[in-house]
Amino acid sequence: MDIIESILNIPVQDPPEEEFSSADLSWSKFGTADRHDNVALIPYARVDAFIIGECSNVECPTRFHIERGRKRSKGSLKEYKSDEYLEYRLYWCSFGPENYGEGGGILPSRRYRLNTRNRAARPQSMRGCTCHFVVKRLYARPSLALLIYNDRRHVNKSGFVCHGPLDGDAIGPGAKKVPYICNEIQQQTMSMIYLGIPEENVLEKHIEGLQRYGDSNATVNSLASQYVHKLGMIIKRSTHELDLDDQASIRMWVERNKKSIFFYQDTSEMNPFVLGIQTEWQLQQMIRFGHRSLVAADSTFGIKRLKYPLCTLLVFDSRQHALPVAWVITRSIAKPDVSKWMKALLNRVRAVDPGWRINGFLIDDAAAETDPIRHCGLTTFILSWLRNIVKRCSNIEVQREIFKRLGKIVYSIWDGVDYSVALEELNQDFVDQTSFVQYFNASWVPKIEMWLTSMRNLPLASQEASGAIEAYHVKLKVKLYDDSHLGALQRVDWLVHKLTTELHSSYWLDRYADESDSFQNVKEEYIASTSWHRALQIPDCDVTLDDKDHLFAKVVSQKDSSLTHLVWNPGSEFAFCDCSWSIQGNLCKHVVKVNIFCENRQEFQPSMSSQSFKEILTNLWRKPTEDSISLDLSMAWTQQILEQIQKLVELNSSNDIGCVVNNMPLKWIAKRGRTSVGKPPSALALPSSSKSNAIAPKRNRKRKRLSRFR
Repeated sequence: MDIIESILNIPVQDPPEEEFSSADLSWSKFGTADRHDNVALIPYARVDAFIIGECSNVECPTRFHIERGRKRSKGSLKEYKSDEYLEYRLYWCSFGPENYGEGGGILPSRRYRLNTRNRAARPQSMRGCTCHFVVKRLYARPSLALLIYNDRRHVNKSGFVCHGPLDGDAIGPGAKKVPYICNEIQQQTMSMIYLGIPEENVLEKHIEGLQRYGDSNATVNSLASQYVHKLGMIIKRSTHELDLDDQASIRMWVERNKKSIFFYQDTSEMNPFVLGIQTEWQLQQMIRFGHRSLVAADSTFGIKRLKYPLCTLLVFDSRQHALPVAWVITRSIAKPDVSKWMKALLNRVRAVDPGWRINGFLIDDAAAETDPIRHCGLTTFILSWLRNIVKRCSNIEVQREIFKRLGKIVYSIWDGVDYSVALEELNQDFVDQTSFVQYFNASWVPKIEMWLTSMRNLPLASQEASGAIEAYHVKLKVKLYDDSHLGALQRVDWLVHKLTTELHSSYWLDRYADESDSFQNVKEEYIASTSWHRALQIPDCDVTLDDKDHLFAKVVSQKDSSLTHLVWNPGSEFAFCDCSWSIQGNLCKHVVKVNIFCENRQEFQPSMSSQSFKEILTNLWRKPTEDSISLDLSMAWTQQILEQIQKLVELNSSNDIGCVVNNMPLKWIAKRGRTSVGKPPSALALPSSSKSNAIAPKRNRKRKRLSRFR
């Protein structure tokens, strides 16, 4: 935009609406190259209409008060410039400029602040808003007013929205009149809008949420309708481009969303770009489901069009579904950079729960730096092989045989077979499959030894974990590619916007629907989102095995009983199904079901994760020297692990949690009583032998309590 040096060159604007705002005006840059302002010229008689329009901002409804004002009388200036004022007024948002909430508690948000002249009456409404503009009635042209907008955003000095519906620390506009809108209701409403649910359904659920905190009436319903409509407009108008320059845009986003950032490192000559994102809800889910459990890493392999690779940290929720709890955007996989953001994330979690720890970390790249990670597990790379076999080989029989041979290479680490021999046989027998052989030799042969070594040394993830991670990855790609402007994939701010709005809202609503038993359609889709859970819905009677050589298994389709799917190489991770989902290179429910069906049959080999578990236990048993302290220590560790596994198996297999609690051993938890876990103290207290014991002096209370157990 060109800079205008003379006010005479600025056009006068008079919008036809009764009330108008800054969005209805075209703004010009007035001044010099060194110093200029955003200005607009309107009739002086329309100033009040402009101020009313600015107060009606749907994102941040407010009122403006006169912070400063000056006047001149006509004829007082003998010489003057074209922009000299006859009247000067500085209008400031009534939630600023002072911030009486600094260092204090959370301030309630209101539609507007009353009694602006006497600020001491309601200091809690001063939230440090920086929005302000100047109205100059021109000395040379008194019928015109020059508008100078210094800051159009309703944010504080830190860049956070500080009042209105978008204020994350607020309880809603019109707090004295509108019922309490908690974070849960606000997040539910925003999630439904982001997911494209019709406004009528959103309003219905919003009012249901309000009814939990008070009675519903016509006034509440009307205000709730306005709230939902305005919030929908705000979300629809929101954009990821805070600046035309991507790096500048992401810096602004980081400055505005510091609560959702656990690590940020801007690009420099010495350091690569790293952005770690974790919302407060994700932090709570990580603490809840990650403590003494598994955390997995999913990298955006296959999404090559992203400007920066994306790494997602996942935990497994109450249904063992993969739940994203942090996103890391960076190209660097070097140990120092990984250590930085991992330590920052761990410090953030332990600041809330100092005793938080994980039992295992699942990675999907054998070349990843594992030193920053205390415990590791390796997710399988089978699906990547299957996807490329299907892509490069057209004959389904050849696909099945190649996949089976690849399984032979992997199982060689436990069978005592030299993998190089199996690799040579693969190249000789499938020399005519030029496309796949070239891909395999170029991409996998140079690092096959590294992968096999990692699989031998690290525990392997189960098929259920792989299916849960795959379900998240599929959902991620759907969200990223569901955009008409795919050129935006090269912008970091677009990726951040997608993650923190649509994807975050989707998983929040999934968890909320499951725990509150609402949104039945959402809940059903969430439950059936992984191949493992879909496989559990297939009855055993729909699975039949080839009794002779066990070359294949048949699975009856659940949608069409007249259709049967063939699963080749059953009982192995390298099984291959002829259904459309498997042909696309995904883990299908038929393969999972057949493997579950075959796991207790002796004629089928154990799974890779089971083989890995057996190898670890065997090595633990072989390590100690006979009659040594090392042997005693190993037995103690093994016994502890065995007890934990037995409790976990009992808990997962039990239909009544009360039976599990009753079987738990006694636990001394306090001086006031000795009890078992889950039982009230009165259950163990024996009846007193005399009435005098019940009213014994306080100094003898401990002695009397001990005597009860003699």
